[in-house]
Amino acid sequence: MRTIEGKNPVKEALKANSQITEVYISNTARDKALSEIISLCKQKGVVVKFVDKNKIEKMAKTKNPQGVIAIAQEYKYWDIDDLLLEASNKGEKPFLVLLDEVTDPHNFGSIIRSAHLCGAHGIIIEARNSCPITPTVEKASAGAIEHIKIARVVNLRRTIDELKRKGIWVYAADNNATKLLYDCDFKIPTCIVIGSEGKGISRLVKEGADFLVKISQKGKVNSYNASVAAGIIFFEVLKQRIQEGEGKGALNG
Repeated sequence: MRTIEGKNPVKEALKANSQITEVYISNTARDKALSEIISLCKQKGVVVKFVDKNKIEKMAKTKNPQGVIAIAQEYKYWDIDDLLLEASNKGEKPFLVLLDEVTDPHNFGSIIRSAHLCGAHGIIIEARNSCPITPTVEKASAGAIEHIKIARVVNLRRTIDELKRKGIWVYAADNNATKLLYDCDFKIPTCIVIGSEGKGISRLVKEGADFLVKISQKGKVNSYNASVAAGIIFFEVLKQRIQEGEGKGALNG
């Protein structure tokens, strides 16, 4: 079992029909968001338990659960083909995200949120050396994790080779690249590779990419934070696809 903590994550999990068995709510917490959660629980037939705030704090695995915790089944990871089917069902060219040794749960959650908002069809992580789905990741994603598929694979390089055989072009973000982000064509089937904060992209993953790309910058600091860089790149993919006519209206929600 896993815990989903915080108002937005719990609300989105309920909306997405995640397998939630019960929801604990602090008996001293009352606001519009919690009222909506209670209403959703009634609609979904999920048991609501009002408990002392201290019990919520003891159950929590994050710093501020905002007075609400849901108990749910363990997260179900998807297969690569499920991610590609998501694109096919939407009549869109694949837009995937591959994370290379992103281990910080806050960065991972933020990347999930940006990927979902920018129309990515799925995220790929490695079973080793990557942050798994945790309550902190779910909370940092603000519930977006309930609306995007995440695949976990054994080997990133082999996965890149598989994606390329399926006609997907792989763009790896690298601060030492010569090709600028805004010179890339993301209207084609695309996979964006984001590396870790400290190490960046590993050698084998970098060698497997079709293109190494970098984001323009003027400041003296070495590079963007991983989740910020991801957001910039994802939005460029979204912008190009909207300009081409795919996902029209996405900028307005």
